[in-house]
Amino acid sequence: MRFSLVSLAFVFSFFISNAQDSTSNKFGKGISLVAIDSSFSMKFSTRFQTLYEGTYNEETEDWSDKILVRRFRLKFDGFAYTPKLEYKIELGMSNRDISGVNAQTSNTPRLILDAVLKWHFKENWQLWFGQTKLPGNRERVISSQKLQFVDRSLVNSRFNIDRDIGVQLRHKNKGKLGTLKQAISISMGEGRNITSNNTGGYDFTGRVEWLPFGDFTSKGDYFSSDLKREEKPKLSIGATFDLNKGAARQRGQLGDFVLDSTNNQLSNDLSTIFIDAMFKYNGWSVMSEYAHKTADKQLISEDLYATGTGFVLQSGYLFKNNFEVAGRFTTISADDSNFSSIVDQEEYTFGISKYFVGHSLKIQSDLSYSDFVQQDNTFRYRFQMELSF
Repeated sequence: MRFSLVSLAFVFSFFISNAQDSTSNKFGKGISLVAIDSSFSMKFSTRFQTLYEGTYNEETEDWSDKILVRRFRLKFDGFAYTPKLEYKIELGMSNRDISGVNAQTSNTPRLILDAVLKWHFKENWQLWFGQTKLPGNRERVISSQKLQFVDRSLVNSRFNIDRDIGVQLRHKNKGKLGTLKQAISISMGEGRNITSNNTGGYDFTGRVEWLPFGDFTSKGDYFSSDLKREEKPKLSIGATFDLNKGAARQRGQLGDFVLDSTNNQLSNDLSTIFIDAMFKYNGWSVMSEYAHKTADKQLISEDLYATGTGFVLQSGYLFKNNFEVAGRFTTISADDSNFSSIVDQEEYTFGISKYFVGHSLKIQSDLSYSDFVQQDNTFRYRFQMELSF
């Protein structure tokens, strides 16, 4: 009987191995297909992050920790009808991805991250329509798959303008003074997956980027770490201005909807300025961002608007064995502690990463010390694995 089971298992495994299809797709590049008549293309990829996080309170000496699937994404992109009409779809499947259920999202999970069409209607010009990231701060636009640390900085988490639904116009031109990129957008202002009518006004965003030494290799100005080991110095400087007219949420596109004591919806004009830069050369990388968010008026509410200023500076060196060490300094401060949900804080982070297949297969770990003005100081340790194909 035992021999028969072993024999059956061997025959079954032989059959399966010989029935497998071969593909020319490579790990980390997704699975691609193109219609015979070239009427459409699609690339499918998926990824997930498994995170361990532990926090030590310096005052109480308490330790707390957790393990979770931080992100789990399904991604589809390609062209439809003509290569000039591209699309991008990204779905978030983890609990963290779909959180934020409220009446404005019909009390349903927020699965859709991106659903956008990109029309290349003229050389160097693109018109986007749908839900996707706004042209905001660089750290937010960089994919969470392609970060230098386990996660983004406090500056991003407090001030970014995230995703919204609307229209974007983008342009790129090259000249003697380098590459110049411009983007403007008009969006609803309440963030992603909103099903209710527009609450306040609209959101207006404008961004410009200057690359004085030309384009980075493989769009390296929008992924962290110098994985391409730039042979010549590359620099990108960007600036964004965003005006969210009649913002109904604490951070514009993010946070709780702001209500007064009688549960009536409030709104405010939020203005945000971002200035950022990315530099890479021969394994070295430096990224810095400045953010400043202000409100048109101060409102008395339990849900305060997140206004204030933030600055982050991070740098790392990638060794030839694809180990990287990096450091990051972050500081944030409130405009007025009586009318802002921001807590004054400084954070120091040291990170180590090992890249097996670029950002598609890597392990990352970092240790942070947070110095709060009005809260207990904390240490935080994180370890994360990323897998993407």
